[in-house]
Amino acid sequence: MSILIDGKATSAKVKKRIAAEVAEMIDKDIRAPHLVAVLVGTDPASEFYVKSKEKSCRAVGMTSSVYKHSAKISETELLEIIDFLNNDPEVDGFIVQLPLPDHINVDRIINRIDPAKDVDGFHPMNIGKMVLGAPSYLPATPSGILMLMEEYNIETEGKNIVVLGRSNIVGTPMSILLSRKSNPGNATVTLCHSRTENLKEITAQADIIIAAIGQPEFVKADMVKKGAVIIDVGIHRVDDDSKEKGYRITGDVAFDEVSKKASKITPVPGGVGLMTIAALLENTLKAAKKEVYR
Repeated sequence: MSILIDGKATSAKVKKRIAAEVAEMIDKDIRAPHLVAVLVGTDPASEFYVKSKEKSCRAVGMTSSVYKHSAKISETELLEIIDFLNNDPEVDGFIVQLPLPDHINVDRIINRIDPAKDVDGFHPMNIGKMVLGAPSYLPATPSGILMLMEEYNIETEGKNIVVLGRSNIVGTPMSILLSRKSNPGNATVTLCHSRTENLKEITAQADIIIAAIGQPEFVKADMVKKGAVIIDVGIHRVDDDSKEKGYRITGDVAFDEVSKKASKITPVPGGVGLMTIAALLENTLKAAKKEVYR
């Protein structure tokens, strides 16, 4: 059986460090970092995620606010809210929770956010600085994965890493970060997606697989070589009559069978998801301390 990469324990460790830094700021009569989440519509997953962020902020002593709006809000109105937050000196960082309604242009919304307050790390300026290896806010999920790799001493230098999924939120930035001259990094990275041919042959050669393809239990045991490290980014609710709630939570990896071959593996839940929030708090602390943009 493989070693579990425990996101719960690691995120608790990160939050403890952040809480100590926030307490030190408050002791010096410096305002606690303030994170705002803008929530549009009533998507259950988004609502749950925002509540988790609120809870985590309180746990580390940060101030948290949520701006909730109807799915019918116009793009112009949402842009005005972003302008207000950009100019509010009491707000250190904010996120616009995705997905947004179809009538709103996501790129236009992200581009309007002040890069200095873009603690999700999605603004083109932060992405560009990340590519160049300059100080920036890293996208939260990739940043959380790097934290897990550091915590569990997962060696990446010279390793063959396969990233499944090419989204701008996880897959693409992850591939860039792991190929950079850094630690974790210095890896040979293959970025795969739904149109990749001979996918099974490619993943079977990987020392590390990062699964962010968005399909429940997509990665099977026959796609994994013995001793590989598996990072599962996916989270899905799958109908299951055998469970009391009528469903079970799973990731992009068929955990039961893959865990028998992997050397280390993240569980779902309890893995990457918790680290995403920890990384968001880390970015908010950096924003409050003006460590990236001065």
